[in-house]
Amino acid sequence: MAPSKLNSTDSCGNGDASFSCSQPDNGLNDSLSLFHSEKAVQELLQQNLIQGTDDHLIEFSEALRTVAKALRRAAEGKASAQAEAAEWKRRYELERERNLRLQRKENSPEEHNDDFNEERTENSTNQSVLSSHINKKSENCCTNEICSHEILRDGETDSDSKMIQNRMMRKASFKLSWCCKSENSDQHKHDVVSFERGNITTAGRSSRQISLKWGSNPQTVLIMTKPNSTSVQILCADMVRWLKEHKRLNIYVEPRVRGELLTESSYFNFVQTWKDDEEILLLHAKVDIVVTLGGDGTVLWVASMFKGPVPPIVPFSLGSLGFMTPFYSQHYRDSLDSILKGPISITLRHRLQCHVIRDAATDEVETEEPILVLNEVTIDRGISSFLTNLECYCDNSFVTCVQGDGLILSTTSGSTAYSLAAGGSMVHPQVPGILFTPICPHSLSFRPLILPEHVTIRVQVPFNSRSPAWASFDGKDRKQLKPGDVLVCSMAPWPVPTACQVDSTNDFLHSIHEGLHWNLRKTQSFDGPRDQ
Repeated sequence: MAPSKLNSTDSCGNGDASFSCSQPDNGLNDSLSLFHSEKAVQELLQQNLIQGTDDHLIEFSEALRTVAKALRRAAEGKASAQAEAAEWKRRYELERERNLRLQRKENSPEEHNDDFNEERTENSTNQSVLSSHINKKSENCCTNEICSHEILRDGETDSDSKMIQNRMMRKASFKLSWCCKSENSDQHKHDVVSFERGNITTAGRSSRQISLKWGSNPQTVLIMTKPNSTSVQILCADMVRWLKEHKRLNIYVEPRVRGELLTESSYFNFVQTWKDDEEILLLHAKVDIVVTLGGDGTVLWVASMFKGPVPPIVPFSLGSLGFMTPFYSQHYRDSLDSILKGPISITLRHRLQCHVIRDAATDEVETEEPILVLNEVTIDRGISSFLTNLECYCDNSFVTCVQGDGLILSTTSGSTAYSLAAGGSMVHPQVPGILFTPICPHSLSFRPLILPEHVTIRVQVPFNSRSPAWASFDGKDRKQLKPGDVLVCSMAPWPVPTACQVDSTNDFLHSIHEGLHWNLRKTQSFDGPRDQ
């Protein structure tokens, strides 16, 4: 049952063992009064009853428990309202941006013609040709494809449109489309169900592999490496030299890597980097492609750097297991040459967007910044010896109360990580969903769930919890959740596109075969007894 909003205050006297509750005119009490009221109630409940307690004191104790429940429901209602307000604000901003984009598209034909004629008389021939090429690309975006300006644009306003357009001119454009193995299945490949003559049937589906096709040649590459590895440093230096001399690309690296390259030779003076976090926020507008040299942890680190849109990532395997790193470093020249020419298969890995709402926050301004995770967010008991007590809701519908070591909310890309170790299922990374996996639950019937991607999950530490909980996001950024605090998780609008060696399904099956030795056993002998 979803938490209900209850307006109540209490004034309880210890001397005459009486209490009174009055309903305010302006809705919910503020968080401080609720917290202090319930704290006082809890202290009274924890006091040992004097020997010879009569029936009146027993009734008084039950009344106090009823008041405590009412206060808890009021606080839960407040947290629910805050979470719902944040979600509606996010939806409003997305809807507003989409309406502005549609409005610009409706007004673009006449404006583009006038502006184009003026620019032809003022600007050089090369600039006008480039401008018309970009306008043509933006107008010819079909509904069946995902264009680069839609993936790598992070909610610009009208006042910034000219600046963004100039910035995007330096980037390579591309389109993502559904691959179709059969030429004749192009018509219905985007339909899920069809309705004809009163019958609902599933439409014939083609291959759902996603293909990336470059609209213009990539110009800038970002190389991210695993630290403290000599072999990775040697490979990085060789790759930088090859990309500069043979592909004529602009190269970005981390400040640490640039220092290592300059220590080796002054030849690498052309390598670029960034100075502060503000420049990192603009990397997605400068970089066409990202190359990672490491394991899955390096891919997670790259994903955490981009708080919004993420350029396509080419992950090379230099780690241990490598569920997200299908490319081999020994053949990096052939792999990069094929990727830079295109088209290539892409896996869109969904991310979770997490908000921590503190009980002490008086308004939305005081809520913390959202955190994006590619694998999972984990809520556990930390160093406490008590069971974790978590109340979980899905779109304001009560799910369950978790009592155990903790809870994992995982993406399908993270289904082969912590969630798998806790008993969750392995899920194809392009299946849109959220895994709900308990950690050592104190109930034999508590099994993992897979929820649809459009839901919003809310996890709250109740006020009667014996200890706080701890949340970690992709294994880092650990935060304490005190009683009354809420963690809200939903699917982020910016996926992480990773390049495939073959395609997403082949790479996924290859990773679980090679990394986990999935269902590996000796074949049964053929010379045994047989059915007659």
